Amino acid sequence: MLIDTHCHLDFPEFDADCDEVIRRAKNEGIGYIINIGSSLQGSKEALELSRKYDFIYATIGLHPHEADKFLDTARAAIEELAGEDKVVAIGETGLDYYKNYSQTENQKALFRYLIKLAKDSGLPLVIHNRQAEVDVLKILSEALPIKAVVHCFSGDESFLKECLDLGFLISFTCNITYKKSQSLRALVKLTPLDRLMLETDAP
Repeated sequence: MLIDTHCHLDFPEFDADCDEVIRRAKNEGIGYIINIGSSLQGSKEALELSRKYDFIYATIGLHPHEADKFLDTARAAIEELAGEDKVVAIGETGLDYYKNYSQTENQKALFRYLIKLAKDSGLPLVIHNRQAEVDVLKILSEALPIKAVVHCFSGDESFLKECLDLGFLISFTCNITYKKSQSLRALVKLTPLDRLMLETDAP
């Protein structure tokens, strides 16, 4: 049985054929799907989808791109969603210094808030990292112990080792199939099978 540990079926790309996509996935042997919240509205929709299909679960999260738009008034809604039965993790959350759609300090503040929510809720964390390895590790190290998966891994061997040393799971997505991703495929081989997760990150 395969598990898609990270996808975004609530994204508008699936508006026309979401039910068909889910049916095909089930028919092809996907045992479970974890639909990832990346905004407040997206988290609500992920939870709704999990209620509709018994083999779909949800996470509650705010992508770092959302950091500049995050208001304290949204905390109560996020925390209420996190307590729902079919919610299996907090995230995705983290830091993104590649696109920098939100200010760095706002990203850090949001990341720390969602880390605390994960710990308070007893849930693992889904981590987004783009060219922010040093700060991601620093913030996570301050919060240990914590259970986490580094989603769509794109770091180097040193970052991989540090994540593994902290006890985190590592998730790879379709970027390992790109012709220029030889170094990333080498990291897949260095990841112990019992620490390896797979995802589509669809769409």
